[in-house]
Amino acid sequence: MYQALYRKWRPKTFDDVVGQTHVSQTLKNQVSSGRLSHAYLFVGTRGTGKTSCAKILAKAVNCRDVQNGNPCNKCPSCLGIDNGSILDVLELDAASNNGVDNVRALREEAVFTPVDVKKRVYIVDEVHMLSTPAFNALLKILEEPPEHLLFILATTELHKVPATILSRCQRYMFKRIRTPDIVGRLSDIAGRENIELTNDAADLLARLADGSMRDALSLLDQCGAGEPIDTDRVLSAIGLASGIEIAGLLGAAANGDIPQALDRLDKLYTSGKVMSSVLEELLSLIRDTLVTALMPSGGSGLLSGGFDKKTLLSFAEHIPQDRLLIMMELLRQALMDVSKGAGGKLTAEICLIQLSGIQPETNIPAYKSAAALPVKKAAKSPKTAESEPKPPAAAPEAAPVEKMALSPVDDAAYEVAEEPDSDKQPSQNDEPSDGTFEFQNGNQPSSSPPEDFWAAVLERVKSKIGKPEYSFLSDTANTSAVLEGNILTIKLKSSFAATVVNVLPVTEALKEITANLLGKPAAVRIVQDTGSEDETNDKLDALRRYSNIKFE
Repeated sequence: MYQALYRKWRPKTFDDVVGQTHVSQTLKNQVSSGRLSHAYLFVGTRGTGKTSCAKILAKAVNCRDVQNGNPCNKCPSCLGIDNGSILDVLELDAASNNGVDNVRALREEAVFTPVDVKKRVYIVDEVHMLSTPAFNALLKILEEPPEHLLFILATTELHKVPATILSRCQRYMFKRIRTPDIVGRLSDIAGRENIELTNDAADLLARLADGSMRDALSLLDQCGAGEPIDTDRVLSAIGLASGIEIAGLLGAAANGDIPQALDRLDKLYTSGKVMSSVLEELLSLIRDTLVTALMPSGGSGLLSGGFDKKTLLSFAEHIPQDRLLIMMELLRQALMDVSKGAGGKLTAEICLIQLSGIQPETNIPAYKSAAALPVKKAAKSPKTAESEPKPPAAAPEAAPVEKMALSPVDDAAYEVAEEPDSDKQPSQNDEPSDGTFEFQNGNQPSSSPPEDFWAAVLERVKSKIGKPEYSFLSDTANTSAVLEGNILTIKLKSSFAATVVNVLPVTEALKEITANLLGKPAAVRIVQDTGSEDETNDKLDALRRYSNIKFE
């Protein structure tokens, strides 16, 4: 019967354990010197070797011919522990044996001396799942166990283990296995299994495993044997998109090209790609781009390694850091929605539209929470730069367009902006969105405000904000505006309307338009109009007509 690779190639000695030299060497020294503890606690993420080291240690303390701290794997004790015929070495799952009765039964059995080996060993996996009474029942025997007893506890969540247990154990922290170590192990196993595995495919599998050797071997098993395993084979078997496709998707979103972005997403969906994986890959690319922008010379060790340096530098040069933060927040929210059961394709499409810099007409909480993130850095973005005071000009003139050459493989797929038509003159309302790299002058500030300043502001802000916000601002019966110097104060009688309108996308749009009309920096205040003093007095006079109402 076929056996899974991660079971077949489980380490048999401490020397076979990959990436945990600090643990394996210490345990070897303790076995060789005979200075063993009565209780060990192995802590680390999944697939890092906790249970494997526990089994190796159980064999080593009972081995009849220890080889430099390693079990020989040939004596009856080692062979019996491997095949499960020796009942004095027990592996327990605390997730399904987490009651106090289970621990009491274990404590009653532990006092009996072993039959076939020197030490009775209890390996308790996921020990943090034990209940509080079960932990309390374990305390006494864990502190003063019989000489023939050895406890090896393993957990992935150290913070759930009581301090009273921690103080009675020797603690060993298992690190995530480095990508080069996983690649070397995968290549070695593939060679022994007669699997043709390319270096690029091994590197991709190692990165997808996220520090877990078991996950890496499971993914290798999933890709199958019988034919060469390359990068395309891995992507096809797991349902992931290639780096070229993901970079093209981000390039379209960065340009604000919604049709192209949605078309690329539809092709990925049709080809069988998992939408959550596409969003995760896109988030990884944006994260790597931000790291490259923040640490251009020393951040290579923090990168995921899924995208080439030229692509990251290109994106980092053309996409502002504050917009990258907004993109990451939108993608994070989309992934949370997908995990809660939302439609994957629909959620991904909505997320792409938002990434493209389009202001939604309705109030989308995810967008607003993301938009509120980079308030302090907004001055660095191209759009905010346009709100800086500019000298009046006779006519707008398009600035030269920058392009991003992201990959020598398919440069056209990553072109961030096309050359504008030289004959086309930009209209007054034809302003570039956040997602383009066509840095045009847009609306030029006038030398003096028009006669009806508030009407001009409303006319220009209509296309930049949602319908609910605009309906409150344009309600002349309940909304008024006063311009004092360069400060535009907007008064709304309804507290609800003031709350709805006083959000970052609306105030930024109003501030930008006011600055363009005035030709100098401007500020916007949105307040609730509680009424004038005269109006209050009129209401009091009306109440004085009633004889049963007295004023003191």
